[in-house]
Amino acid sequence: MPENRVILILGCTASGKSGVARALAPLIDGEIVSMDSMKVYRGMDIGSAKASAADLAAIPHHLIDVADPWEAFSAARFVELADAAVSEIHARGRPAIVVGGTLLYFKCFYEGMFEGPGANEAFRAALRQRAQGMSVQDLHAELAAIDPEAAARIHRNDYRRIERALEVHALTGRPISDLQREWDRDHVRRSDWRQYLFGLRRPRESANRRINARVREMVRQGLVEKARLEPPERRQRAGPTGHRLRGAVRTLSRRDVAGRRDRTDRDSLAATGEGPADVAEALARCDVV
Repeated sequence: MPENRVILILGCTASGKSGVARALAPLIDGEIVSMDSMKVYRGMDIGSAKASAADLAAIPHHLIDVADPWEAFSAARFVELADAAVSEIHARGRPAIVVGGTLLYFKCFYEGMFEGPGANEAFRAALRQRAQGMSVQDLHAELAAIDPEAAARIHRNDYRRIERALEVHALTGRPISDLQREWDRDHVRRSDWRQYLFGLRRPRESANRRINARVREMVRQGLVEKARLEPPERRQRAGPTGHRLRGAVRTLSRRDVAGRRDRTDRDSLAATGEGPADVAEALARCDVV
């Protein structure tokens, strides 16, 4: 087998993809690269379902706990660190198993970054000055007027992404959503790697059961108490916490599904009824792995 293999395992929230990666790693002498926008942050252990200390000791993991929660961590930064990790793994003569569910990270890692204009500090400084007299939601409304597609995709409190979308429009005269649509979907960024892409799929009922179990475990581990320690301005008004959490996680899972519907040409494995070891063995039996 070529030593520059990269096995990508994708899946919706609570699909079991991390367990499959951990079961696969010893079968092919591989190392794991996390592709998760929450697991990069130190201290974000409960809500992100990070690997246990025992798992981290048994199997080399990369891109977990590499940033502090107050740091901005972009997709470009992820690609930079992931490239370095994969190169180190290949230098040891091992395959890299890249696993996660952050679709933007995957798209940038696999297909390449969206090439927009560089940051314009003068525009950003002027926008920050103007934002002092208005809310982030007001800026989001401005974005909705010029690029409703981007506004529908960006949360109304996500200042960084709102700023970037407004910046691109100001610099190019075009909505960022138009430019992103022109991004070549069939391009593979690293042709020097042998990349194999697998997706895990579960029926909705099975996925919902797993999400509910995940949320119950998060609450048991103290997620609610941890959230209560956050400053009041960072908290949202809440109803019954468990129901809100389950609903939020299911919403994220549906977004994962919607983002992957155009990737039906990739290999897909039905995970219903099988444990991680069974799915990993099925992967290990594939000629490409």
